[in-house]
Amino acid sequence: MKHKKKLLVAGAAAAMLATAGWVLAEDAAAPAADAPVADEAAAAPADDAAAPAEETAAAEAEAPVVAAKPRPSEIMPLASRSPMLGLVNTGKHLVAVGDRGQILVSNNGRNWAQVPTPVRSPLTAVTFVDDKNGWAVGHDATILHTADGGKSWELQNFNAELEKPYLSVRFLDANTGFAIGAYGMASKTSDGGKTWTDLDAPAIRADELHLNDIIKLGNGNLLVAGEQGTIGVSADNGNTWEKVNSPYEASLFGALPVGEKGALVYGLRGNVFINNDVRSGSWTKIDTKTVDTFFGGTTTADGKLILVGLSGTILVVDAATKDARSVKIRKDEVTASGRRITDVVTSTLSGVIPFKEGVLVAGDEGIQTLASLQAQ
Repeated sequence: MKHKKKLLVAGAAAAMLATAGWVLAEDAAAPAADAPVADEAAAAPADDAAAPAEETAAAEAEAPVVAAKPRPSEIMPLASRSPMLGLVNTGKHLVAVGDRGQILVSNNGRNWAQVPTPVRSPLTAVTFVDDKNGWAVGHDATILHTADGGKSWELQNFNAELEKPYLSVRFLDANTGFAIGAYGMASKTSDGGKTWTDLDAPAIRADELHLNDIIKLGNGNLLVAGEQGTIGVSADNGNTWEKVNSPYEASLFGALPVGEKGALVYGLRGNVFINNDVRSGSWTKIDTKTVDTFFGGTTTADGKLILVGLSGTILVVDAATKDARSVKIRKDEVTASGRRITDVVTSTLSGVIPFKEGVLVAGDEGIQTLASLQAQ
């Protein structure tokens, strides 16, 4: 929603400036009521001089627009501390994606190495179907694929002229996948991403709202969460979609599966809702005790639901009791001068995955570790 509002405000401001400029130009050009008017002969050279400029402008307007080409990412020494938006455990490696097309890989969650990518566009999400095949999506309608566990990436889709980001990606197997994003953008592939086509889903796309997350429920159904409380469900692997009742009218940034048919959805101002059947329309609001927006979530092996968001907020939700409690990450760093930093992390967190007894989180300060989810 923020992204859309910024674009709308920017567009309105630009329109106002353009109108104001036209009015000022008209006012400056109009002679005063008692001012002498220049004779036509003196005015003629100015008109003649303007003609070539008008012809040049017309020629430029008719010139074909050259599509922007992607530029490869730059290998940066401090990439591991750059903003990261999503991460995943492939079973053999950890992979994180983020700003300026950066992708990081790790074997232990502590040491991260940047790998080359063919784009500098911010990457927003990543998913793997096995320990080899994965996809990352992001701004400029970017879709990347890896077939070697994240060591190298190839470009499957890029369109900077769209000015739309993909925000989430989900694959059912090595062939069938979905990428969704801003302004109702949604694409599907049935050949592992070699070709992508528009998803036929008017129920969730017709209003051109931001589609923020796509997940698979316990029964295999697909669920999309998005702007204005949008919740869409598909029971046939994405061939057809229906919109179901939502507990919230503002933006939902993500969802997690609960049981066989249920889900937990989360979004603006600490709003979190849970149910056991997304089609029932009956939702329970979780008392999060915060107004911080949640941007990412995951499920642990023992069934706990973990959410992360603004101000370093990490929420642990018990799906059975609906109870929620907050935990925090403390930095454990040593500066160049030898000073140890153990401050609580208060920067924005965007992604989270289970890791050992705790979690790994992606955010504005890179990748960080919470060793334990026990009460703090």
